[in-house]
This record gives sequence, C-alpha cells and structure tokens, in this order.
Amino acid sequence: GNKLPFLLSFTIIILAPVTTERSVHRDEVEAEVAEGQQQLMELEDRETWSKKIDFLLSVIGYAVDLGNVWRFPYICYQNGGGAFLIPYTIMAIFGGIPLFYMELALGQYHRNGCISIWRKICPIFKGIGFAICIIDLYVASYYNTIMAWAFYYLVSSFTAELPWTSCKNAWNTGNCTNYFSKDNVSWSLHSISPAEEFYTRQVLQVHRSNGLDDLGGISWQLTLCLLLIFTIVYFSIWKGVKTSGKVVWVTATFPYIILFILLVRGATLPGAWRGVLYYLKPDWQKLLATEVWVDAAAQIFFSLGPGFGVLLAYASYNKFHNNCYQDALVTSTVNCVTSFVSGFVIFTVLGYMAEMRNEDVSEVAKDTGPSLLFITYAEAIANMPASTFFAIIFFLMLLTLGLDSTFAGLEGVITGVLDEFPHVWSKRRELFVLGLIIVCFLGSLATLTFGGAYVVKLFEEYATGPAVLTVVFLEAVAVAWFYGITQFCNDVKEMLGFTPGWYWRVCWVAISPIFLLFVTCSFLSNPPELRLFEYSYPYWTTVVGYCIGTSSVICIPIYMVYRLIITPGTLKEVSTMLCRFYLTVGKEVIPRNITCIFL
Repeated sequence: GNKLPFLLSFTIIILAPVTTERSVHRDEVEAEVAEGQQQLMELEDRETWSKKIDFLLSVIGYAVDLGNVWRFPYICYQNGGGAFLIPYTIMAIFGGIPLFYMELALGQYHRNGCISIWRKICPIFKGIGFAICIIDLYVASYYNTIMAWAFYYLVSSFTAELPWTSCKNAWNTGNCTNYFSKDNVSWSLHSISPAEEFYTRQVLQVHRSNGLDDLGGISWQLTLCLLLIFTIVYFSIWKGVKTSGKVVWVTATFPYIILFILLVRGATLPGAWRGVLYYLKPDWQKLLATEVWVDAAAQIFFSLGPGFGVLLAYASYNKFHNNCYQDALVTSTVNCVTSFVSGFVIFTVLGYMAEMRNEDVSEVAKDTGPSLLFITYAEAIANMPASTFFAIIFFLMLLTLGLDSTFAGLEGVITGVLDEFPHVWSKRRELFVLGLIIVCFLGSLATLTFGGAYVVKLFEEYATGPAVLTVVFLEAVAVAWFYGITQFCNDVKEMLGFTPGWYWRVCWVAISPIFLLFVTCSFLSNPPELRLFEYSYPYWTTVVGYCIGTSSVICIPIYMVYRLIITPGTLKEVSTMLCRFYLTVGKEVIPRNITCIFL
C-alpha cells in the first residue's frame, strides 16, 4: 500500500516526456505511420526473383567485373606476389565480407532501394541514397565506354588476320615494330607494337587530342558501339529483375567458360612458367609497407562493391526468409577465387610475351588498367594459333563481364527511385529506364571524344573512388551506431532464425568503419599522380576530379540541413523525430525512437 503513490509518481515522471513529445508530433507520427502502412501494402505486391539462382548469378555477375581480370593480377604482383594474398585475405575477412553481408541483410529485411530505406533506419541520413544514385550515374558514364572499346575489338576480330598484327595499316607509324614476324626484327627503345598503335591511334585516336583541355571531336565508331551496348542494356533491365535474372544465366556463366579455355591455352604457351613465377613469387618485405595494406583494402572493397546501392536493390527482391548470410559467403568467396584465377590467365600470357621479346616479365607487365587487356593481352592473342577464335571469345568475355556490372549499377538507381516515388514511376518503369539510359548515354559523350581515355581515367581515380568510400563509411556508422547494432541483429534473427555472432557485431561496430576510414584517409592524403600514355595530368585536373566526387557526397549534409529546416519543433524534438524508424513486423508498423548522437 505504501508503494502505490511512489509507483504512480514514477510512472507519471517516466511517461510525461513521451506524452509531451506525442502531443507535439502527433500529426507527424500519424502521417509516418500511415506512410509505413502504405509501404507494407506495396511490399506485398513487390516483385521477387523467379529463382534463387537468378539472384546468386546476378550478385556474382555484379561483383565479378573487368577489374577482376586486370586489376587484381597487377596489384598482386606489384605488392609482393604471393605475399599479397595475406593482407588481401585479412582485409576481406574483417572489412569486405562483413560490409557485403550487411548490405544484403539490410536490403532483404527492409525491401527498399537505396533512398527510401533510410526512412526505416534513420531519416536524417537519407542523403546517402541520393549520393549513391549520383555515383552510379558517374560510373555508367565511363564504365560503358570501356565496353564500347571491347565491342570495337570484337567487331574487328571477325577477320582472317587480326588488324593489330601488322604494321602495314593506315594508322601505323614508322616506330611500329612487329617482332612476331618471320623477319629478323629487333625490339628497340622507341619500338611500338602494332597492338599498341591499333589501340591508341585507331580505337581511341588519342593522337588527335592534346589532353583534357583539348579533347577533340567525337569518334562516331565508338558512339555506335556504345549505342548498341546501351540498347542491349535497356532490353535486359526494362522489365525488372525477372528479365535481367534470365539474361545473367548467359552473362554471368559465360566468362568462366572462357577463363577456363584461356587458362588452359596460356599454360601451354612457351615461357608461361615465367609469368606464373613472377605473379606468385612472394616478397615478404612488402608486407611491412603501408601501401600494400591500403591496396589490399581498396582492392577487396571495390571488388565486392558495397556502397553502390546494388546489393540493397538486388536483396530487396528476395523472399523475407532467404538465407542472405549463406549468399554473402558464397558470392564473396566466388569473387575472390575468380580474381586469383584470373591472375594465372593474365600472367601465363605475359610470360609468353616476355619469352618472345626476350625481356623480363616486369617490362611486359608494366602497363596497368585497360591497357593490359587491350594492348598486351590482345597482342599475345593475335600471335597464337587460331588467333581469331581466341580474340572473339576473349572480347566477348569482356563484354559479358561488363554487362553484368552495368545491369547491376543501373538497377541500383532504378530501384532506389521507383521505391522513393512509387506513385509516379511504379507503373512507368519502361519509360523511366529509357530516360535513364538516354541520360547515361549523353553523359558518356565526353568519354567518346579523341581524348576520352583521359576522361575515363580521371573519373575512375577521382570522381567515384573517394566518394563511394565516404558513402559506405557513413552508411556503416548509421546502421551500427544510429539504427543500433542490437536492433540490426534482431532484424537478421527475424529473417534467418539466428543472431549474428560476436565476430560480425565487432566488425560492423568498429572494424569495418575503421577499415573504411583507413582506406579513405589514405586515398585523400595520397592523391595519385595520373599519367596515361605520354600525357601527364596537370594539377587542375586533381581539383576537378575531387569536385566531381564531392558533388555526390555533398547530398548528405545538404539533406540533413534541409530536414532540420523543414521539420517543426526544437532542435531536440527534431533530432528525436528524424531518428525515428519503423519496424515492420507482420502487418504492423511499430514506431520506435533512438537518440541522434551527433545532435
């Protein structure tokens, strides 16, 4: 009896702030609850993958792209050969795979794209979704141009004699040296291979540009190639994942068949063992260099590809109880193994090139980026028996690798926008996809000029790299610290029936954000000095590159300020409401509150 007044007083004290807050925000809460219920009705009719294998192939096709074929082998031999596999594996276990798993779980549980999902996690971070969409558009502006180069090579391969085997073409110069010919031709300091001249003077035509301040005209051949690629992309994704899920049965599996054929062919070439030895020979001293660990972290991050909205979009079309934990382990393992095997495919051929040139493998393998594929590897193929056959299947493989990533990147934007504006675009998907394809094509025009290769490298190094690292860092912090690691683990348990262990919790809360911060700071503190062919990028291009990258990340603070301005109430009330999220349980929408730490 004596405890009753105390309990009543305690109850009044505890509930008073809640009552006050509800009275202040009653209209806003009711509106958000109604919005959440509307979303639940929409989710019941949400499209899903026809089969589980469609999802797995789509994710594998997205993660395994052109970078697996050229970037990993180059980074590996540059940073200690076989010794590089140690930091690479460590960074994958504690950084890349946990982030990969986190995005799959988020997308599958909330079943929303990269924009609207933040209404359920932490509304004030919704600018992350807009930033992701802009980054994806930047990537689409240059990544598909590389596929246009591959398409040009593919069309040029349908000849009895490949055009980059001879020095007797209109585009060749006096320095062209065909050391594979039967004549006794020696390789000198000023020698240029016919494959390099075909790439630089016929495909890219960079000799007709003076650099980024004088890009020159537009190549009509590459424009047609890119137009055909975007046409293929449109009719593959215009109907949704049920269509693209069928296309990836070809585009995701075909590269593995070709890789196996090229691996067997490369292993039988003279001097192949020199390339393999150079690729894997461990240099343990390299492990003491910070740059090696930075390269390992960057490679695994960009290889698995969290932060582009793709994993959120693809997972959002899964069934609610799909085992996304198993999917994360399978797809990330396949991705890493593919990168490793691709190294053998590339370096057996580089060993063969070194044998023919009578040079060291390091001299042959000094090129990085697409040049490794379009010059060195193309030249080796041209001088193999049945060169036409191997050229066709190789460049067809490059196309299929690129198409998967393009499907995925654009689907990240499409799902994000359609989920955010369902009443406008949900019944007009085909029209929206067409408009998006047109925007991406127009945005690619600068990369189709005679100096377009310089633009591609600028975008690749500056416009997307630091930006996507920053975005994923903020995403990891928002999920682990604002949404709450306990709540996130409860969501996973609701889907899968088990709670993530302490390893995953520690990675999400501390190790993965530190991993991202480490890579981001390394990128920003050590901006690369760009050089392509004989052109050194002037300093102003670094400023332009970072401005382009900032143009996407700036969406995050702008949206925060915008929400704080338009939301009525005191700063404390606004911060509490903007950090409100909803848990979807069955057909109920339960409002919860968390405190915004930074406010």
